[in-house]
Parts: sequence; structure tokens; C-alpha cells
Amino acid sequence: MNTVAVVLREPEQLELARVTLAEPGAADVVVDVEWSGISTGTERLLWTGKMPMFPGMGYPLVPGYETVGRVREAGSDSGRQVGERVFVPGSKGFSDVRGLFGGAAQRVILPGARATPIAESLGDAGVLLALAATAQHAIAPGMPDLIVGHGVLGRLIARLVVAHGAPAPTVWEVNPARAEGAIGYSVIDPAKDERRNYRCICDVSGSPDALDTQIARLAPGGEIILAGFYSAPLSFSFPPAFMREARIRIAAEWQPADLVTVTALLDRGALSLDGLITHRVPASDAAGAYRTAFEDPACLKMILDWRDMP
Repeated sequence: MNTVAVVLREPEQLELARVTLAEPGAADVVVDVEWSGISTGTERLLWTGKMPMFPGMGYPLVPGYETVGRVREAGSDSGRQVGERVFVPGSKGFSDVRGLFGGAAQRVILPGARATPIAESLGDAGVLLALAATAQHAIAPGMPDLIVGHGVLGRLIARLVVAHGAPAPTVWEVNPARAEGAIGYSVIDPAKDERRNYRCICDVSGSPDALDTQIARLAPGGEIILAGFYSAPLSFSFPPAFMREARIRIAAEWQPADLVTVTALLDRGALSLDGLITHRVPASDAAGAYRTAFEDPACLKMILDWRDMP
């Protein structure tokens, strides 16, 4: 069995190509993909060649870990049913390319235990579940009162803080075009913010040079959560951090419990994913879509539509 997939041959060389799918087992499902999202964090690093060498990393590879589709085949031990719409957090089911991520393909194979049934009403917004779970994982130990960056992840963190019933956070954003779209919280330029007693700051900017600015705004004993991904070394001036007894925490990959929490909030209407997808492109235009996602600041979230692929 084979399928069409987005293949990164090497940094900045992307194409649609046919790849071979591994033989599914009794615990696996075969999913016909409807939509896949493009990550401007992890996938940008893959695109530029700056992704650190994690186990299984290498080229050529199929990117993507934000995928929604329907179960086409369900193994006897998969726990899933044919026809279910599921969220797919990537796939390793290819035999001739690397699938460290593996979600940007017309058809994917993965263990049924990793395919999460989602409500029909979510539609293409289901691709945002990975980011929503990432946001939940970042704030699970404590709710931030300042979020740095108003991209999709920053917006989801802010929405989750409100959904959990915590006080509405402040969000810093220096790009006026991205300052709009707040739901239940305020977005300001950091230059206009005089507050210096934030208890918990969540940074999703991805900037390796922002720590000193954020430490200067912490209350004594405050915490900074690093929820972005940083390809360059981070550093900070020690004396201001020492005087505040600052704590720095790194939020890594989301866990199944985070997805359960987010899904429950969506089901009861406490969390909305509306207004976060700004660009939708047929999968046949994948090469241009990736460039737009990485280079156009007006693009919050780009998704590929696989439904009309031959």
C-alpha cells in the first residue's frame, strides 16, 4: 500500500511524493486524512535544518503531527471503528521515508491507541488539538498571569486560563497585526506595560533573548515557563534573577492527560478553537503553503485539505 505525502528531502526542499506504507497490524488503524496542520515552531526547524538531532530525526521525512481523518481500516485489537473521525498526532507507518512526525499524508497508519475520536462538529479545527494539549501541559502546574506572544499557542494558553476559571491573563504582542482576536483577556505592547510583579510568565515567543526582560517583570519567587522551542542557547543575567529568587520551568511535549482535559473543556463549551485557522490550502499546493506558513506574519495557522487529492 502507498500514499501521497509531503516529503522534506532535505532542508528547504519539499515536495509531494508517493511513499510506501508499512503493513498494518492487529493493533493498528488506517486513516484517510482530511486535514493536516503546519506547525510554525517544530516544522519550521525541520524546514530550515535547525532541528536538533532527536532519536529518529533525519531526511527524507514526512512532517506533521496535527492531523484529522476517518478510520478506513481498524485492526481487531485497535479499539477503533471504521468511519470514526479521529485526531492523529503523527505516524511512523512508512517504510521508505522517516516518520518521526509523519502526519502530512493522504493516508496514515498508526496504533489505534494513538488515534483519538473527536466530535464531528470540530471539523478541520480538530488539527488544533495538539497545540491545545501543548498549551494545557504548559499551564497545568500553575496558571500564568502574563503570556509573551499572541500566536496560536499564546492564544490557546490565554483561552485555557480563562476556561479554567483563573483570572484573565495579560498578553504581550509587539506586532499590531497580531494584537487582535483576544477573547476574555487583554493584549498590549510590552513597552506600554509598567507592571513588575507578575507571578507567572509563560513565554511562547521562541526568542532566546527575552529572559532578562521577563525576569525584570517578575514578583519575588515568580516563575517563567518556557513553552516555546528554542534552537539557540538561552542566557540571562544572574543578579536580577537571584534577587527575585526566580524559577524557570520548561514545558515539553503534551501527554495523553492533557488531551483528555482539553477535549472535556471543548465538549462542555468552556474552550473555543474558533478564529485560529487563518489559511486553508489544497494539499496539492503544499510547497507554497509551507512557505506562507513560515514567512507570512498574517498566517496564524495553515492547514492542508487532503479531501480532493486523487
